[in-house]
Amino acid sequence: MSNKRNIAVGTVLVAAAGYVAGLLTAPKSGRETRKDIRNAAQKAKGEAERKLKNAHGELTKLVNEATEAAKNSKNKASEELKKAIEKADTVRQKTRVILSAIHEGEAEDKDLQSALDEVKTAIKHLKQYAAKPQEKKAE
Repeated sequence: MSNKRNIAVGTVLVAAAGYVAGLLTAPKSGRETRKDIRNAAQKAKGEAERKLKNAHGELTKLVNEATEAAKNSKNKASEELKKAIEKADTVRQKTRVILSAIHEGEAEDKDLQSALDEVKTAIKHLKQYAAKPQEKKAE
């Protein structure tokens, strides 16, 4: 899994480097090139913001569903689920802060990517823990 991710990240980096090299060697003026780079950066940031908003919405929905599931269950998995909910809720709040910072123009790209990675991880964990009590109920 890690190897596939490394290959994917490497591919994206090489593509980005090729794109930048193409921009810098294109027969455009410096002003046009800087404008193109600025537009590409804004587009990438907008796309990341959109992904973060969607992930935030999904995480909020999962936190609400998991909270209900935890209320109805009294086993050990429920305690694990409550811990996962707390972690997910913390990530959700951080994400809200990052989204606000984006709108104010204070967020950096690394913050945005880090928040997106945290949200994805929290969603994955919450889905895993939320499934445990339901599996036990089905048995």
